[in-house]
Amino acid sequence: MPDFTLIYFNARGSAEPIRWMFTYADIPFNDERIEKEDWSDRKSSIPGGKLPVLMVDEKPLPQSQAIARFIAKEAGLMPEDNLDAAYCDALVDTVRDVMEKVYSKIMSEEDEDERKRWFMEDFFPYHMAPVLARLNARLSGREWFVGDQVTWADFMIAHAFGEIHCHHPEAFEEYSAVTEHIEKVRELPAIKDWIENRPETTH
Repeated sequence: MPDFTLIYFNARGSAEPIRWMFTYADIPFNDERIEKEDWSDRKSSIPGGKLPVLMVDEKPLPQSQAIARFIAKEAGLMPEDNLDAAYCDALVDTVRDVMEKVYSKIMSEEDEDERKRWFMEDFFPYHMAPVLARLNARLSGREWFVGDQVTWADFMIAHAFGEIHCHHPEAFEEYSAVTEHIEKVRELPAIKDWIENRPETTH
């Protein structure tokens, strides 16, 4: 097995579900974290100048989604059936579209009151609620998003919407299947242990 080094900021962000997959499959990896104040000095040394980057031995793999798909295969979290794998891809792309809007707002200079207004009045009803409704319908009565085994799509749901649930639990009152799914993934022994022992960060 190659040596893996995942390089990202000292934050959860788009690297966190990748860390979950490494941990779940008990794949050793180096979790290299860069403080934001050090980024300007480190940027030129990072292949492509963007994070995350996964070093596979000495070969850099950029882009969070490409890294996640690669590690999902390494971790046995990608369905063998091509159509099921495509359903996972579709879900992950949908989640990414939602979370990109969230991350851009988190990184903005707006105050907390404006962020809360944006979430409840603009973002949630028009972008997040329709996705939650579709997920809730699919997950009702099912153990996992695709098939009878956990996949990387389940990790992506639990991480992305779990982060939002922590700050806005009231938004999930009508989506009990999604809430239960988040908790089920986070209670997987390896994931639970990682969450309890990972570095504390704000996001």
